[in-house]
Amino acid sequence: MRLTTGLCAALMFAAAGSLSAPAATAQNQPSSPSTKTPGTTSPASIPDKKLDAAAAAVKKVSAVSNSYKDRIAKAPAADKERLIGEANDAMKKAVTDQGLSVEEYTSIVNVAQSDPAVRDKLLKRLQ
Repeated sequence: MRLTTGLCAALMFAAAGSLSAPAATAQNQPSSPSTKTPGTTSPASIPDKKLDAAAAAVKKVSAVSNSYKDRIAKAPAADKERLIGEANDAMKKAVTDQGLSVEEYTSIVNVAQSDPAVRDKLLKRLQ
């Protein structure tokens, strides 16, 4: 399924930590130190605007991932590192162009992995 493939690519991007996420920002302050770690997002705290941006970013990150996958696989060993760097830069830009930090994007995608309600909201936006 195409939507699942796009979300999987985005999830792999977030989970693999391809990009260096900046330190936790004031926007991501935990609501309670005992229930949340800094830099995480709870399902209830994700505004629709952020879910819209995350869905748009998922599509763009997936497109970048797909466009670089074959290029990296077919590239000579000497070019692979450069191409991986280009892909990471392009994925970061795909996220930040949607008004999200890499940390926000990663947090939203991580919540979507573990929370079916958030995952469903994200998938509906990808249709």
